[in-house]
Amino acid sequence: MKPYPDAISSKLPNTGTSIFAVMSQLAREHDAINLSQGFPDFEVSPKLIDLVVKHMREGRNQYAPMAGVPALREAIAEKTYRLYGAEYNPDTEITVTPGATQAIFAAITAFVREEDEVIIFEPAYDSYVPAVKINGGMPITCKLMAPSFAVDWEEVRRYVTSRTKMIIINTPHNPTGSVLGASDMAELEKIVKNTGILVLSDEVYEHIIFGGKTHESVCRYPGLAERSLITCSFGKTFHATGWKTGYCLAPANLMKEFRKTHQFMVFCSNTPVQHALADFLQDPDNYDGISRFYEQKRDFFLEAVKSSRFSFTPAAGTYFQLLDYSKISDQPEAEFARYLVTEHKLAAVPTSSFYHKPHNNQTLRFCFAKSDTTLEKAAEILCNI
Repeated sequence: MKPYPDAISSKLPNTGTSIFAVMSQLAREHDAINLSQGFPDFEVSPKLIDLVVKHMREGRNQYAPMAGVPALREAIAEKTYRLYGAEYNPDTEITVTPGATQAIFAAITAFVREEDEVIIFEPAYDSYVPAVKINGGMPITCKLMAPSFAVDWEEVRRYVTSRTKMIIINTPHNPTGSVLGASDMAELEKIVKNTGILVLSDEVYEHIIFGGKTHESVCRYPGLAERSLITCSFGKTFHATGWKTGYCLAPANLMKEFRKTHQFMVFCSNTPVQHALADFLQDPDNYDGISRFYEQKRDFFLEAVKSSRFSFTPAAGTYFQLLDYSKISDQPEAEFARYLVTEHKLAAVPTSSFYHKPHNNQTLRFCFAKSDTTLEKAAEILCNI
């Protein structure tokens, strides 16, 4: 096919293919164990799959309502109140989305205008900055403080200007596994008080938090909840990332604007999956034990690699673990990640890919949402390096 005759002016000239896709492709090419992309290699609950099939066979296969199946929105409202004591109206304050990334993009598109500033904490999930830029906004990046990857709230205050439209937070945090606490929420609440700043809170790992800690959702804090859009993921919670189903919570005035963009991006989400999730959420046991499940996975993986030359601080949440290779090599992260997959048949993600400028913590992110057999094989490789 002939190329378009005129030069294309890219809206994202410095954006390439996602690092997750790149590393997964490398893993396939080299027949490597893939701990790079964040997806489980074990099965979804048979009960949940049976529920999807049931609703398919019962004919629930056409468009769902734009905001989501009412029964699922009601179940989300009940779960949110049960866990966090926050009340959201299922009709006006909850929207089901085809994944949390779409919800994030819709939220940014709904509110960020030309030259609005959006504060983003780095290392950051790779969709935030492009979503801000493609909507004409200006990402203002604030580095988390290694090795704990805590927020320097005084630095955040220095970044706030009259043009600050939004602050994006992510807890539990991808890629570092760090978790924001109650004191962090108090600091954030002070910063945005009496301003027009919105908060976009990416809480897709809300059910994967360790050490007996409580997930500090922004919806627990009225001063934050009134100005926040919260995005969550059933794919992460129920090991079904391929189903691409999530949701957004927000006060009615914000949700009204969110839905204006959501409806023209995708209109609605998968209908039988929504009905199945509505049924599945009726039993809190289906999500209450997820933190324990993944904490055991994390501990299994770390026990298996403790004799290696990699060093680590156990992740406080998510299903990702950072490993420091500074005792092994002085190579930049991207080079070491490529070496690991080509020479040792193990794929991980360089944390440098979560920064907008070159950065090197000499750490790689490994996904431990895998079977014990997969983790054992990966650990054996790491211990032999």
